[in-house]
Amino acid sequence: MYTSDELLKKVNEALDSLAYDRTPFTLYEPIKYVLSIGGKRVRPVLMLLAYNLYQDDPERIMTPAIGLETYHNFTLLHDDLMDHADMRRGHETVHKKWDANQAILSGDTMLLQAFERVLDCDTAKLQQVFRTFLVTTLEIGEGQQLDVEFETRNDVREEEYIEMIRLKTSVLLACAVKLGAILAGASEQDQENIYRFGEQIGLAFQLQDDLLDVYGDPKVFGKNIGGDITSNKKTYMLINAVNRANDAQRAELSKWIDAKTFDREEKVKAVTRLYDEIGIRQLCEQKMDECYVKALGYLAKVSVPEERKAELKAYAADLMNRQS
Repeated sequence: MYTSDELLKKVNEALDSLAYDRTPFTLYEPIKYVLSIGGKRVRPVLMLLAYNLYQDDPERIMTPAIGLETYHNFTLLHDDLMDHADMRRGHETVHKKWDANQAILSGDTMLLQAFERVLDCDTAKLQQVFRTFLVTTLEIGEGQQLDVEFETRNDVREEEYIEMIRLKTSVLLACAVKLGAILAGASEQDQENIYRFGEQIGLAFQLQDDLLDVYGDPKVFGKNIGGDITSNKKTYMLINAVNRANDAQRAELSKWIDAKTFDREEKVKAVTRLYDEIGIRQLCEQKMDECYVKALGYLAKVSVPEERKAELKAYAADLMNRQS
């Protein structure tokens, strides 16, 4: 069996060896750029770890795993454009380095490359792989749409937010481990349990992202913290702060939410102070822990020896303790 670090190394080597021999090169240059500026490679590593629960040759499914990473980076490319983000992983975003039209065209091409790579698999399992990946991509689009709609709503409930991040973020991690299980020949029951494991890890992963956007170290996080605060993004933290604040705290939160002009640093500090007073960090950490415990419960039901689950379990634990 492989460790997650060994699989990560193999993923990065596979990404580095991708051929960019189609023309015009100007269409593919941003794709090469966005896949070369780093990243945790969580989705392909999860897919390979899930496959490795059952089979000892994860290199066999490297191309579909790279397809998942291609798809994930396609979503980030378009996300950055929609959010007008200037930086990603400490580098200029594609629309900033080139322009919006290039980001759209290269992003669309990445989507097609993702499908091409994911579907380069065992033909006996092709239909199930295609259906699983297709439904996942549709769900992610639905989650993105909900996220956009939440921007203009001030009545977003916690359960709505959890469903949005399940669709936008969590289902791709769930898809990753399920595809690994499918390609390894796992039973349908194992496929379902490992999917639910990935889904709960994905929820905790996004909640951790929300937390780091407020409390992370910018040098480690790879981007400025407080972006969600300055844009009034409906996160688990803001939703619960509004719901749990006393009258004075809610009035101050509303003042900052409604402000059209403000000093960025002042707003981030003020809202973070309110989060501290209300206990939002602890609340978010409790929710993350709840998702993590559920995830381990589903993994426990997967019918492989416990020693084969050790690396996947350790990788999930690392995701819960990340700082970026």
